[in-house]
Amino acid sequence: MTRLRERLAKHADGDRQFVDILSMVALYGLEAVSDACAVALEEQVVSSAHVVNLLHRAAAPPRLPPLQVPEALKLAVEPAANCERYNQLLRVRPTTIVPVDPT
Repeated sequence: MTRLRERLAKHADGDRQFVDILSMVALYGLEAVSDACAVALEEQVVSSAHVVNLLHRAAAPPRLPPLQVPEALKLAVEPAANCERYNQLLRVRPTTIVPVDPT
């Protein structure tokens, strides 16, 4: 982290960026932040946004496997896309006005 701080010091807002990185310690722990800083230095991308992005990616939960649908709930015939049916519903239909008997 010291090397990253030295590299950030060359930027005008280096102190602010380093504080942003240090604030991630509360969320991810010191070891994870140190690892992210090391990766950022290896990739030669020195910015707080990159380190935070690396932390978020590493902490992202693994994707769940696709849901297995029971046979009883599977469709026998897949629905076909029929846009014409929706277009018919959107068309303006002529309306007839029925006179109301005032009596």
